[in-house]
Amino acid sequence: MYLTPQHILIAGATGLAGEHLLDRLLTEPTIARVLAPTRQPLAEHPRLENPQGPLAELLPRLSGPVDTAFCCIGSSAEQAGSQEAFRAIDHDLVLAFGRRAREMGARHLLVISARCADPRSSRAYCQVKGEMEEGLKAQGWPQLTIARPTQLLGPRRELRLLDQLSDPLLRLTPGHYRAIDPCALARALWRLALEEEDGIRIVEAEELHRLGR
Repeated sequence: MYLTPQHILIAGATGLAGEHLLDRLLTEPTIARVLAPTRQPLAEHPRLENPQGPLAELLPRLSGPVDTAFCCIGSSAEQAGSQEAFRAIDHDLVLAFGRRAREMGARHLLVISARCADPRSSRAYCQVKGEMEEGLKAQGWPQLTIARPTQLLGPRRELRLLDQLSDPLLRLTPGHYRAIDPCALARALWRLALEEEDGIRIVEAEELHRLGR
């Protein structure tokens, strides 16, 4: 069964995947409004509302109807500056976004997690992602879609030598380890948003590749 979202809330619209998803959303004629809080201003669009500032401060002030929410927030301990700062973004802020989106009326949340997400993992990154997923499940969403891609391909705002060296190899890696282009991930997320299927759906990397073609 398919449902066309009309009022969208998106977090992380300036990130590698989020900016492609935002472009996708703004080209969809069925969408009446996209609410995209960001730190830096976005290009103006007649159907875009863009409150600016730190997301944690903006969340209580967001208003208006929302039926579908996308969370494209993603960081790392290296980017955030510490393991504690990483957890504050990829766990605490994601859960706060989920709670606020639910309060605003959203019935479907789509979130970008990670292939390795596991609350029992010995790797801090994977553990935080897994605990984030468990936290969202506990929020009681009518429909929760968790996307678990591998590494995203493409240029990032911050220069990361390891990513530059690994991107060509990850394009060739077979199966569920193969990295995904952010534009393909955006296509996959939009197609998943159109599906009305109550409950929790976890979408692994291989299915994301298929949906993103």
